[in-house]
Amino acid sequence: MFERAVAVFGESERGDYCRPYCCRNMNQLYEIFGQPVPETAGIHFAVQVLMHDFALIFYRVREEGHSFQDYFEGLWQLEIHSDESELSAIGLPGVGNGEVIESISSICATHHSILIISESDLYDYLTDV
Repeated sequence: MFERAVAVFGESERGDYCRPYCCRNMNQLYEIFGQPVPETAGIHFAVQVLMHDFALIFYRVREEGHSFQDYFEGLWQLEIHSDESELSAIGLPGVGNGEVIESISSICATHHSILIISESDLYDYLTDV
């Protein structure tokens, strides 16, 4: 069955790293990942996804915006499981790295999905030398 889904990469206090978790409600999100880590936005992005009635595919990373290998592992898993849901968007809070954004953008182009990043991350990406 195809359902609209949004993938979010983020830091959390619980859950396995680099494993895709599918959540359909706030209780599942809390039970699996717990509270948000201070000064991170992944769980906050995830809450917004669920509030807009999308299925959530959450990838826990070790450090938002810095654990590049975790992002590439998640990208690889998204490509492998791409036929399981309609990927509407991918959220990358805290990521301004050009290599990560360009790699994720290729998946977005394939699926005709939206890349969700913050203004400060966009600035970092555009000024990345």
